[in-house]
Amino acid sequence: MPILHVLVFAVIQGITEFLPISSSAHLALAPWLLGWPEHGLVFDIALHFGTLLAVLLYYWRDWLQIALQGFGIPWGNDEELKANPRLLWLIAAASIPIGIAGWLLHDYAEGPWHTNYLLMGAMLVGVGLLMGLADRLGKRQRGLRELGLWDALVIGAAQALAVVPGTSRSGITITAALFRNLDRPAAARFSFLVSTPAITAAALKSFWDLHEQGGIPAGMGTAFAIGVLASGLTGWAFIAILIRYLRTHTLRFFVYYRLIFGIMIIALATILRANAG
Repeated sequence: MPILHVLVFAVIQGITEFLPISSSAHLALAPWLLGWPEHGLVFDIALHFGTLLAVLLYYWRDWLQIALQGFGIPWGNDEELKANPRLLWLIAAASIPIGIAGWLLHDYAEGPWHTNYLLMGAMLVGVGLLMGLADRLGKRQRGLRELGLWDALVIGAAQALAVVPGTSRSGITITAALFRNLDRPAAARFSFLVSTPAITAAALKSFWDLHEQGGIPAGMGTAFAIGVLASGLTGWAFIAILIRYLRTHTLRFFVYYRLIFGIMIIALATILRANAG
């Protein structure tokens, strides 16, 4: 796999996984738009591990504090996390729906949905409209210290929709959190925290699939390592950028981006279907 392709796909993954604009849609369309071949299972696994690296690099202190507090061990100086020692178990509860959805719908997500551009476009537009509504109607009065079980379950149920390409894991969970009246930075922070178990599970399953197929093929080791590092570092940077951005800005830019991008995809998919017919 050419190093240029590796870097482009890895940077696309790092940017779009954490911004609420759908990494699956961008990665599915990029090879087609650029005229490049699909990157395949091995590189998919590299991107999964890069995404996991990004969220762990950025939130390792949070996760250490959350995990220790969940078992009754006081540690850490983040006052918001300290005020809600149940966060570990709330995140665990929120992770159940995506586990069930991933198990039941994996074959669809990796099969017919993966190349269904009409579905991707519709999800980009639909979730974009929901995001705009949540950003406008959410009262933004609560942080992580006030987050409870019902909030976690609603956000977790929303995350289950992320198995459908075009949804965006961060987009749908931030939207659900805003509907639960969390403020924007808290919504994004919990979105990334609750994504960690799902990303970890996806990375481990992908690694197991690769192991079953004989491991990393000869000649792919360098591309794999570069993919992990490039997507991980890009993702880490864009988590920081989004959190900082949402302290002073609305989600309007991402809403407009999703609507325009989604409509373009629907139009292109319609033209392709008409030409094929």
